[in-house]
Amino acid sequence: MHFSIPLVAATLATLSSALPLQENQQLAFGTSGSTRQELAAAFESLPVKLAAKLEKHIASLPEQRLVKLGDDEAPIPITEGEKALLVLAGKRFVDVTEEDLTVAVAEKQSFPSKLSYNTKALQSLFDDLSTSEMRRFLQSFTGFRTRYYRSDTGKQSQQFLLGQIKQVAKSNKDLKIKVSEFQHSWGQNSIIARFEPASSAHNVSDSVVIIGAHQDSTNLLPFLAAPGADDDASGTTSILSAFKSLVHAGFQPSLHPVEFHWYSAEEGGLLGSQAVAQEYASRGTKVRAMTQLDMTAFVKPGTEPRIGVIQDYVDPAFTKFLTTVAGEYAEIPTVETQCGYACSDHASWSKVGAPSAFMIESTFADSSKAIHSSQDTIDQPGYSLEHIKQFARVAIALAVELGGGDSVVA
Repeated sequence: MHFSIPLVAATLATLSSALPLQENQQLAFGTSGSTRQELAAAFESLPVKLAAKLEKHIASLPEQRLVKLGDDEAPIPITEGEKALLVLAGKRFVDVTEEDLTVAVAEKQSFPSKLSYNTKALQSLFDDLSTSEMRRFLQSFTGFRTRYYRSDTGKQSQQFLLGQIKQVAKSNKDLKIKVSEFQHSWGQNSIIARFEPASSAHNVSDSVVIIGAHQDSTNLLPFLAAPGADDDASGTTSILSAFKSLVHAGFQPSLHPVEFHWYSAEEGGLLGSQAVAQEYASRGTKVRAMTQLDMTAFVKPGTEPRIGVIQDYVDPAFTKFLTTVAGEYAEIPTVETQCGYACSDHASWSKVGAPSAFMIESTFADSSKAIHSSQDTIDQPGYSLEHIKQFARVAIALAVELGGGDSVVA
């Protein structure tokens, strides 16, 4: 998830007052025009010590990249290190350096007008969700200083998450669940856990149902602490908890294979999900639907808990179905909201033609303002494990409704 410009400005003001600025600070950028001026202004607003660290970071990553700052805008050249300035300046972006959109992966089917099951039928799966287990996982996962995708702790946190997923997969010896790493050049790999359809199932399609979240975190400056409890340890926890419940129940899809994805490098311009989506496209793998969970923990004090359903840059038909699913299986209402360009990993799937949707903790306006800071912890006011649990319920329901629930519903 990306930061809002007003909060960036406030943060820059705070940083600037902490230490005096260095006279005549300068830094060369690969961009031009107004964007270059904005990035330069962001850099020049930093206090001396942070500016020096940022300059060192930028110099350490000179690889040239192409990023887009808007759907209709031309890509601009920028170095990998200079992406930190985009985050600092509140610029949403997609790294399109390796973009190849030659193959569509959509499953050309409509979505059901009625649900196949109901809350009562899936109650045993919901009962298996444990907020105490969520807390234990979050305490460890947010304990890494940062999950920045190019950091040592980013790699370590990914390996920790991989171990947790493998442990869950092995807890039911009657199931054959494939857990794999999707390799990335930057070191922090994406993770995919796949439920294969039951061998006895009839009329099975090979198009896959995907439920995803991103595992990485960042601060406004990549070398600062980024516990990322809401962005997106919360979504990571929601789908991990859903995955665990399905494994315990012996879930074997009867209609479509179901995959859970934990993406790397969302904060680097949707890099991890884009690589996965384009690999699926190149293989000709069809996607029934993809759902992203990014920020699922925060309930703004004074507001009622709600599930935000994003309406822009998503597939309208699938989003309507997702709203129906959440309306039946969550214990809190939904609310329509918008997020804008390059908001999260669902956009990578939309680009290759897959029906995608996106759930967030509230309206975008009421979402947490502590993200991309050291204050994004599980102890921040408004952080709710019960809220994370509601999104896990919807993730379970999506897997069963779209994947087929013969194995878990009598």
